[in-house]
Amino acid sequence: MRLAKYLAHAGVASRRSAETLIAAGRVSVGGEIVTDPARDVDEDSGVALDGQPLSGPEPRVLYAVNKPVGVVSTARDTHGRRTVIQLVPAGGLRLYPVGRLDVDSSGLILLTNDGELANRLTHPRFEVPKTYRARLGGAPIARDALRALREGVQLEDGPTAPARVRRVGGAGSNVLELTIHEGRNRQVRRMCQAVGHPVLELERVGFGPLALDGLAPGAHRRLTDAEVERLRALTL
Repeated sequence: MRLAKYLAHAGVASRRSAETLIAAGRVSVGGEIVTDPARDVDEDSGVALDGQPLSGPEPRVLYAVNKPVGVVSTARDTHGRRTVIQLVPAGGLRLYPVGRLDVDSSGLILLTNDGELANRLTHPRFEVPKTYRARLGGAPIARDALRALREGVQLEDGPTAPARVRRVGGAGSNVLELTIHEGRNRQVRRMCQAVGHPVLELERVGFGPLALDGLAPGAHRRLTDAEVERLRALTL
């Protein structure tokens, strides 16, 4: 196994961060500093970080969390705000979020210590779908606005891909369910604003084959092996 991947599997850091640690000379193999992230190692190679031996891969876990509004979707926050990591008893495992939900949004976010799977689930080429429920402001949503969202709208960073959009709650409702497979910053909010409807509330209700399914705000559950395999199948 390559050294950077070994560190990621040991729960030290994501693979990209592991490469930074290696380049900084903080990783040794058999007592010698190694700066090549592609160096082949195994559990008998004597890999250490800052002189502390690593015991090898930690068990892979994946949690679904219902992030409340006001909680940040980062591993740590310099302003002292509560983070999604604090919602899950990690038991010593180094967890980090799969993608992001902005602080004003709520709903389904995944936490894992499997850096490779996290990177694949958020990579644009795999087009993993994510579904949001949005309550919009302004006048009742017109058909032209719905059509624009479905066909793609022009944003400052380029046109969006077509989205699956349906109205929730009848003809006069200003609640939409939107499914997108891009990962741009605050994309759903910007799409709706572009068609004249600011988002008042935004909740992610689906990630790939997973649904929020009544998980209470702030609650979490560990995904089953079958659920993890369905997620992996999206990135093959």
